[in-house]
Amino acid sequence: MGLHIPRLLAVFGIFVEPIVGYRNGLVTVACDSMIAKHGAVPQKSPSPAIITVDKNVINASDQIKVTLSVRQSGTSFQGFFIQARDAADLNAGPLGTFTLIDDQNSQLLTCGGVKDSAVSHTSSSGKHTIEVLWNPPLPKPDHIQFLATVVQKFNTYWVKLRGPIVSQVNAPPLSQQAATESPPVLPITTQLAKPFNATDCGDKKSCLRNPTGCDPELDRLCFFLSFTVQGSSVLFELSGPSNGYISFALSDDKWMGDDDVYLCVVNDQSVQINPAHSTGRSHPILNSQVSIYDMAWRLEDGVTQCSFRRNIRLPKYSERFDLDRRYYIFLAEGKAENGRIHKHHRQPLITQGKVHLHGSPKELQGSRSPRYIKAHGSLMFIAWVTTANIGVIVARFFKSLWPSTTLFGKKIWFQVHRILMMTTVLFTCLGFILPFLYRGGWSHYAGAHPYFGCMILTLVILQPLVAIFRPNPSALRRYLFNWFHWATGTFARIIAVGSIFLGMDLPALDLRNPWDTLVMVGFIVWHVATELILEAHNYIITCKAQKREEDKMEIMDSSELIDPQGHRLKMMVLTIYICGNLTFLIILLVGISLI
Repeated sequence: MGLHIPRLLAVFGIFVEPIVGYRNGLVTVACDSMIAKHGAVPQKSPSPAIITVDKNVINASDQIKVTLSVRQSGTSFQGFFIQARDAADLNAGPLGTFTLIDDQNSQLLTCGGVKDSAVSHTSSSGKHTIEVLWNPPLPKPDHIQFLATVVQKFNTYWVKLRGPIVSQVNAPPLSQQAATESPPVLPITTQLAKPFNATDCGDKKSCLRNPTGCDPELDRLCFFLSFTVQGSSVLFELSGPSNGYISFALSDDKWMGDDDVYLCVVNDQSVQINPAHSTGRSHPILNSQVSIYDMAWRLEDGVTQCSFRRNIRLPKYSERFDLDRRYYIFLAEGKAENGRIHKHHRQPLITQGKVHLHGSPKELQGSRSPRYIKAHGSLMFIAWVTTANIGVIVARFFKSLWPSTTLFGKKIWFQVHRILMMTTVLFTCLGFILPFLYRGGWSHYAGAHPYFGCMILTLVILQPLVAIFRPNPSALRRYLFNWFHWATGTFARIIAVGSIFLGMDLPALDLRNPWDTLVMVGFIVWHVATELILEAHNYIITCKAQKREEDKMEIMDSSELIDPQGHRLKMMVLTIYICGNLTFLIILLVGISLI
């Protein structure tokens, strides 16, 4: 991934917050076909709504009142879409314009380049009656018919309900051979007899699996995508543990936008298989299923599986990609309700490089976290789990181990502390930059985590700057520096731990739960226990020193006492602490590598 990421607007458009069938009514994508882009098959049963008009004959300047109302009291519909078309050719574009009577529940749309030529809903609230006025165009066709698409709920809708035909005065009769259009017949799906397996992966078919090497026939937690080139078509198999939806997308880069998407959505104990295309951070537009065929599905024990076949080239469908090129592949899953998809709960699995779908079969590798974000997490773990904490312990408890030993002209404890803390500053600064390189700017979807990061960066830069101007150890105001230095460092470490807990569950990283939380809690307990042991050791030494007052020992600071046995104990505690600290760090880094 290059550093130039100007396509921030195109981030994972397939995976958005819950969408209720264009609840805002901006359904201009349906202007031509009048088909709701919800993926479900249009209903063939009688519709709950009918269209009526207040007159059947058009005079020179007549307005016609069009009413869409429910057949029975107690029923309602959520969405609607009304147009007027030439009754002799219902495939033609919309005619005339509309004027609203109730702008609370209806709004005007532009279709076919004609402003106000269609009417739709403004919200998904239940409706019983919609009234609008229709203004005829010039010149007027002989016969006009009003059509409506009605959505009762997301996956239950009727397409092109036909209202009365309105004719001009003295117009010739409507030809019986006039074109009549019915809702398209969508391909039939069948049920799979048995689950998919990974037997032929890398040999006869290409496979993308998460976890790596899993088999969907044996492991219900296995996310699986395979594709096999068969003549002029490609057979896709998709499987995953989801009672909502599973999906994959083909993309020219690692950011979604104007990409080829395929969804398998659980709905009423069956699975809807739909092609779609994404247009950035918006609802994926579901397309007609006629571009795919041989569809089959299986739903058992919380595992959703679906398969379909698609021709390598589809010149009639501009939104479908040719399958003889290279693409990044995205694999994702999420919740769905009544066929309505919700935002994915995990970062999609993305192939490491572009995949040649028409190439030889191979095992594909993918990751749910971008390299920049993995590096960010790794640097922050190293800085705030290891270097910062070891540096603090050395400065606080180990001054007496090397009372006169120096390194480059400074006491060795000070040099160790300074090296570790400057490493913390360096890794924090590098880690802070990486998410901005990845996102191309500030992330508004990461919650409080980036704000915590800004506070941490400010504190870690402030610490060395203030240290440059620290007073001499014998200066009267040295204690002010000591308190400020301690308070700032302690506050930074506390914020860093909170930031780590927040960052581990962000979609871009999302370490596996609950082990990530348990590891961090274990580390905190380990560190606090070590500090308590060392504090208790210092207290014991101080108490022993006080008992030797009769020997006239000058005790100014317990850290300056000469106690070989105590030093050996401290060295043992430090060694054990560092080994444990590195163990926790390695576990966390391995967790990042496995994402």
